[in-house]
Amino acid sequence: MATTPKKPKTSYVCSECGASQPKWAGQCPDCGAWNSLNEQLAPARPAAARGGGYAGLAGGAVVETLAEVAPEERARTACGIGELDRVLGGGLVGGSVILLGGDPGIGKSTLLLQACAALASSRRVLYVSGEESPQQISLRARRLGLDGEDIRLLPETCVERILYHAAAEQPRVMVVDSIQTLFTEQLQSAPGSVSQVRESAAQLVRFAKQRDTVVFLVGHVTKEGALAGPRVLEHMVDTVLYFEGESGGAFRLVRSIKNRFGAVNELGVFLMGDQGLREVKNPSAIFLSRHDEPTPGSLVMVTREGTRPLLVEVQALVDESSLANPRRVALGLDQNRLSMLLAVLHRHGGIGMFNQDVFVNVVGGVRIGETAADLPVLMAVLSSYRDRPLPLELAVFGEVGLSGEVRPVPNGPDRLREAVKHGLRRVIAPAGNVPKGGVEGLEIVAVRTLSEALDAL
Repeated sequence: MATTPKKPKTSYVCSECGASQPKWAGQCPDCGAWNSLNEQLAPARPAAARGGGYAGLAGGAVVETLAEVAPEERARTACGIGELDRVLGGGLVGGSVILLGGDPGIGKSTLLLQACAALASSRRVLYVSGEESPQQISLRARRLGLDGEDIRLLPETCVERILYHAAAEQPRVMVVDSIQTLFTEQLQSAPGSVSQVRESAAQLVRFAKQRDTVVFLVGHVTKEGALAGPRVLEHMVDTVLYFEGESGGAFRLVRSIKNRFGAVNELGVFLMGDQGLREVKNPSAIFLSRHDEPTPGSLVMVTREGTRPLLVEVQALVDESSLANPRRVALGLDQNRLSMLLAVLHRHGGIGMFNQDVFVNVVGGVRIGETAADLPVLMAVLSSYRDRPLPLELAVFGEVGLSGEVRPVPNGPDRLREAVKHGLRRVIAPAGNVPKGGVEGLEIVAVRTLSEALDAL
């Protein structure tokens, strides 16, 4: 009598935290995310067959005290692109795994191909392509004017075969484009699923740690802008980089979200052209679109991205609203913080925007996450509301509290020196950020409250 084949076992894995559940539910019991459980086949092999942890120790680990571990300074290798080295914290560290994410067509593969071409002259480089054919990559390299003679190319999507070739090639730098196209033979689920991404990344991380190889992973993003796949993917790697900016725009920004070997929130600025991505060494000059004459609602603010001060133009437009609920639109800033600042302006400045639409934009596509933008935003909004232009040589920075006080922000002297460097002659800044001796060639207006800042205009 013929026996019916057993139905393959399935489980439901959360796309946010990677937890596995025996049955579907609307909410993940572990992390609380809604509609994140996806059905997939159970692993074909037991978990014990995976061997080793993420740190690359396949066995024989011993317990020792922290004092017994000798601290070693890891040497860094410049990748030949200064802005990328800045975002990475000074260069590449052997054995590190770097995840690069961004929208389709924004320049992820272009940047890594340029980095491979710069590194190939001194180090063995392996480029693993899971999305493009070798002919497509060759055409891109020719269009960018790159010499691909020393770049080793492998079109493959199976992790086991990739590691087999990598063990034979022994590269010092390996690029995997992209992690969502890879699959491991240990699992039966389709490439791109939660389990495949997690297990494929785990094997690549172990390889990087054991062979002291730098591994770049290209990651897809969802329509919300977050990296696709399980959230644990970002925890497994050493560095997470995000591409920012519009695909059709000229500027590309690479921001460090996580970095075990350097500072986070470091920003690299690139310009997209016919010859690929070109680094911008003085981004303040790019983001400052100086007008021929003063314009209402336009103001220069001094922000800081990572270790570098940056001058950015903030623009505001205030117009009478015909809606019951006036609009509050912020591009490059937190919209909720804009609403809070408008409430502070009404309470402590006596100026209400109840029947006004308020639009705020940061020029150049830069996203400002620090509080030093509070005072410049309010100044720009007030300038547009009164239709009164501000001087071209004026710059502003400072945090505004709910009580109407202007608080100091980190690295005030560096911001002041950056303003002088680009020809600004007057700065409105928190009193706590003004150095005792001042800054040569700069008039500094120290303010402690929002009312004092408004009077300084």
